[in-house]
Formats: sequence, structure tokens, C-alpha cells
Amino acid sequence: MDTVGMAGGRIRSFVERIEQLEIEISELTEGKKEVFAEAKGEGYDVKILREIIKLRKQNQDERDEHETLLETYMRAMDEAGEAEHGLKAA
Repeated sequence: MDTVGMAGGRIRSFVERIEQLEIEISELTEGKKEVFAEAKGEGYDVKILREIIKLRKQNQDERDEHETLLETYMRAMDEAGEAEHGLKAA
């Protein structure tokens, strides 16, 4: 019976800790929304701020790879568009 009681107490401990963390995450998420709202209220572009935050999480190699792929894809789209327009004009 002690084993069941000990396991139940341990399970309760895990559940309560997770519940507490969920509350803290919710509070932090709300705080983050407030900061973005404040920035928006002062005229800052929130999409750009989010992009900066995303980029700062990456190391330089990841940023370089992202930038290279973005440029490659944009160039491919532009070239496809030019080729499509050339076919329609002919």
C-alpha cells in the first residue's frame, strides 16, 4: 500500500508542477502580448519585430542559409514570371 501512496504522491507532484508552469507560461504569453501592443501603439511594425526576434535566435550560418534560400527562391519566381510573360506575348 505504501508503494501506491508514494507513486500517487509523486504523480500529484508532477501534475501540480506542470499546472504551475502552465500558469506561468500563460502569464508570460500575456506579458509578451502587452509588449507587442505597446510597441505597436508607438508606431513600430510588430511583424518586423517578430522577424528580428526570429533572426536573433539563429546563428550566423542559419541566417546566411535562410537569406541565400530566400534570394534563390525569389529569383526563381521572378525568372518564371518573366518566362511566362514572354510566352504569353509571343
